[in-house]
Amino acid sequence: MLVSGSTTSIVVIFFIFSLFNFHGFVECLNNEGFALMSFKNSIQQDPEGSMNNWNYSDETPCSWNGITCKNQKVVFVSIPKKKLTGFLSSSLGSLSELRHINLRNNKFFGSLPSELFAAQGLQSLVLYGNFFSGLIPSEIGKLSFLQTLDFSENFFNGSLPDSLVQCERLRVLDISHNNFTGSLPHGFGTNLVLLENFDLGYNKFSGLIPDDLGSLSNLQGTIDLSHNMFNGSIPPSLGNLPEKVYIDLTYNSLSGPIPQNGALINRGPTAFIGNPGLCGPPLKNPCSDSEASSPSSYPFLPSNYPPEGTDGNGRGSKGRGLSKSAVIAIIVCDVVGICIVGLLFSYCYSRICPCGKKKVDGYGFEKGGKRGKECLCFRKDESETLSENVEQYDLVPLDAQVAFDLDELLKASAFVLGKSGIGIVYKVVLEDGLVLAVRRLGEGGSQRFKEFQTEVEAIGKLKHPNIVTLRAYYWSVDEKLLIYDYIPNGNLTAAIHGKPGMVSFTPLSWSMRLKIMKGVAKGLVYLHEYSPKKYVHGDLKPSNILLGQNMEPTISDFGLGRLANIAGGSPTLQSSRMISEKPQQRQLGNAPSEVATVASAASLGSYYQAPEVLKVVKPSQKWDVYAYGVILLEMITGKSPLVQVGTSEIDIVHWMQLCIEEKKPLSDVLDPFLSEDADKEEEMISVLKIAMACIQTSPERRPSMRHVFDTLERVPVSSE
Repeated sequence: MLVSGSTTSIVVIFFIFSLFNFHGFVECLNNEGFALMSFKNSIQQDPEGSMNNWNYSDETPCSWNGITCKNQKVVFVSIPKKKLTGFLSSSLGSLSELRHINLRNNKFFGSLPSELFAAQGLQSLVLYGNFFSGLIPSEIGKLSFLQTLDFSENFFNGSLPDSLVQCERLRVLDISHNNFTGSLPHGFGTNLVLLENFDLGYNKFSGLIPDDLGSLSNLQGTIDLSHNMFNGSIPPSLGNLPEKVYIDLTYNSLSGPIPQNGALINRGPTAFIGNPGLCGPPLKNPCSDSEASSPSSYPFLPSNYPPEGTDGNGRGSKGRGLSKSAVIAIIVCDVVGICIVGLLFSYCYSRICPCGKKKVDGYGFEKGGKRGKECLCFRKDESETLSENVEQYDLVPLDAQVAFDLDELLKASAFVLGKSGIGIVYKVVLEDGLVLAVRRLGEGGSQRFKEFQTEVEAIGKLKHPNIVTLRAYYWSVDEKLLIYDYIPNGNLTAAIHGKPGMVSFTPLSWSMRLKIMKGVAKGLVYLHEYSPKKYVHGDLKPSNILLGQNMEPTISDFGLGRLANIAGGSPTLQSSRMISEKPQQRQLGNAPSEVATVASAASLGSYYQAPEVLKVVKPSQKWDVYAYGVILLEMITGKSPLVQVGTSEIDIVHWMQLCIEEKKPLSDVLDPFLSEDADKEEEMISVLKIAMACIQTSPERRPSMRHVFDTLERVPVSSE
């Protein structure tokens, strides 16, 4: 019994000791660790195992994924883009030294707990790209150290709490793409004077735009109030904002004249569209006399301007100018006069160079002879040929490797690749088998040769594998030719959508699309940062992205609008607005009967243009960034730049924004041909986000092409 009793005592002591040790094991995690474990327990799904190393067995949470500590206190909780699903636990508010929370791009839902704002040392709270809803608690006003608040792309609703204006250190406030309603809190602009980034776009805010927003003197980039329900007039105080700030007031219910002062001067119409009640420059909707004379609209003018009884130019109101009938009569006389001059000119030219009895040369040009003098007389199909009757200047090589001359070029087999508003493009096969692309700029008689020479030689110096190389050029009064490397696999438009009349179409795989995207980005980085003058392309679109032997992309048509203008044509920089014929094949001489496509309808080119292109401003590299973003959307979705939605059509940018607003599933957005690459969905989402950054309305908010390329480089290209 003694032995048995001793054994029993030992067992009891061992059990008590084990129990004590177990209790110590549980209690080894500090209070902040317990708070974070409570947060982990509110997570319903963690598909990537981002919180797998969060355990009770640690003394502190400082080694856990997404946790940063200072002096053994949690200061940073950062778990972005991990597909976490759940609600936000109030326990985070008990972390006394917490400074930063970043839970962006997850799937959190529900409302924000008011206890969260007990962490009064918070400096940044980033929750964008989740499914949060409900009101913002008034306790947010306790965060007196808050500098960054990003609640964008959620489902928050209700009005903003008045207490928000107590967060006087705020520098970034982005609550766009939610369902907020009501007016802005009183004192918004007066209190939050440190704001640098301010975005309220895509909500349901209403009421007047507060006058005190003009006090936000530290703003940078864009103040975005677009796609809301603000009404009333535009406060002239907005003109007090820094002049470099882009003010986006589009798609509201604003009315009255647009103030013409300070930062509001020289804004293009794209800053005000979607407000039918607005009037005055830069809109085409003129203001009525009562609206235009409102002194509050033009505070920089004296209240009695223009002087009573004048027309604004110092003339008496009695002198009302020409009558309507007089103006019409003048116009009719001008038109008749121009027609008579034109007929006389045509008659004189026909006497000098009759084209009735002509000899047709091998390239479709007709030669008319009189008085021993030769001239070129164009037949209807002349524009589909190359001329061999060029004079004045020889072919000028821009590359030491050019080993052909003008005679060889003009004797070569050629056929039309395509036409546009800036001339015709031919595929030319020399006798030695060398294949070139020759663009004919037309027969304009401009004599700006030196200017043309300077421009074309600068373009010829651009050498990059993703930029089409200009090899040589030719200039005469009757002909201007540009000679490029021939790129064999057509353009990106045909690769994405196929060619008209094509019997079979092999869609691009995802890895091939990603390769092309990276190549185009690399070429643009070269133009923007490493070319001699840090150029802007200005007319980027899929039809001028050509694909090489291994589908490597090369950007073409750089500087073409400028050269065509010098050569005697008058194309605008946005030559894509001009209508071109459908891709076609024309066989000349002994050219092979292959089909090659140049552009889809060139009129679609305007959909690749940034909104600010409509303004008369100097071309910006951000124009190319926007166009690149639209091209990315086209490659990801397989859609044309003009998308059919029901019985109407909208451009692909607004279609994508509509898909995001309606929370459409990814499968509805992606090109159906990419269904076989379902395992690359994360890569596609990453590229889609890059595209959305590139197509921001404000140019300041778009990334540089360098940043775009660096981001794309982190997206791996899978092998075919």
